[in-house]
Parts: sequence; structure tokens; C-alpha cells
Amino acid sequence: MAKRKFAQGMCFYKMFWIFLFGCVFGAYYEEILNLVIHYHFHHDIVWQLRRGVIWGPISPVYGFGAVLIIGILGRKERPDWKTIFYGALLGGSFEYLISFLQETFLGTVSWDYTQEILNINGRTTIPFAIVWGLLSLALVKIFYPSISAIVESLPQTFGKIITNILIVLLAFDFTISWGALVRQLFRHEGYPPFTIVGKFFDQYYPDEELIKSYTNMKVIEVPK
Repeated sequence: MAKRKFAQGMCFYKMFWIFLFGCVFGAYYEEILNLVIHYHFHHDIVWQLRRGVIWGPISPVYGFGAVLIIGILGRKERPDWKTIFYGALLGGSFEYLISFLQETFLGTVSWDYTQEILNINGRTTIPFAIVWGLLSLALVKIFYPSISAIVESLPQTFGKIITNILIVLLAFDFTISWGALVRQLFRHEGYPPFTIVGKFFDQYYPDEELIKSYTNMKVIEVPK
């Protein structure tokens, strides 16, 4: 009887590694793209952080997007053009949804495409949706098979230990990062810190500190 591999199939552990890959890839993709665009227009080199958490090169939008795409498009073979088309629909819709949720629940925006051609309410654009489609094709055809093989080659015990450690670290990072953003929203709406948690965030993660990690995030000012 063949020994079962670690994280075989599209299990939770496998999808976590896909999520982690998407997070790191997305962060560096955004940073490199911003570097190229800035150099093209200003002829100097500026490396600006583009991330969704306080610690580490992590962009959860890309991580969740990667899981969504693999979970839906990675289960069966289909023509490349269909993968690109479905990936564009999924990626564009997901980007629109995240933009809406961020603005609604955190009072901030991290991207605004109102000046771009073929934009959809400034939250996504048709050209960017096509990029999502191309990234989906690369993820399904190239990256996922490679990542899957690497993850499944890990020894069972080591794989579980290292994955669980990373899950705990990311969960802590997300809790602090998004807690600080929620407190920022309350702070801008004029609510003082009523608990020790609010005081903690005000002391260690004021707006001046958050902007170091969320360099492209803008707070929507609440009318007085």
C-alpha cells in the first residue's frame, strides 16, 4: 500500500501554501510593478512597500485570490482561453469586492482606478481583469503543479509542524494588522479608546506608523 503524501490533493494544508505563495508573490509583484512605473515617469529608483499586513511581504488579496482561482479553476483541465476568461471574471470580481468591503468596513481605499480606461466604479478595470486572467493561467498551469509537488514531498511530521507554525504566525499578523486598521477607523470617527486594546493600538500603531506598511492606503475622511 502506497504511503500517503503530506497535504495530498486540494486539502487545507495544500491550499494554505497556495495562499502563502499568492500573498508573497502579490506583494513583490506590486512592488516591482510600482518600481518600473515610477522609474518610467520619474527616472529614479524608488522601492515602495505594497503589503496588506504590518509585518512581512504579505498581500492577502493575492493570497485569497490564488486560493479562489485554484479552488475553482484548478480541479479540471480546460482550454487556456477559458482559464484566462474565467480567471479574468474571478479576479476582477474579487478585486471589486475587496475594494468595496475595505471602503465600507475600514473607511480606507488602497486603489482607485477612476482615471484608468475601462474602469468599473474605480474598483477594477477591464485591462487589470485581463491581467488576472493571465496570472490565473500561469498559476493553474505552471505554479500550482510545482508548488503541489514541493509541498507533497515534505515529510508528514515536518510538513504539519512547519505549516501549523506559519498558520499561527500569519493569524497573529492578521489579527494585529487588521485590528490596528479597525481602530484607525474608530479613531477617525472620533471614538476614544474604551479598552486596553484600543489604547494599545493608539500607542503603538497610530496613523504615522500604519502608513509605513500601508503606503498606498488612503483614509476616507468622515464629514464633521
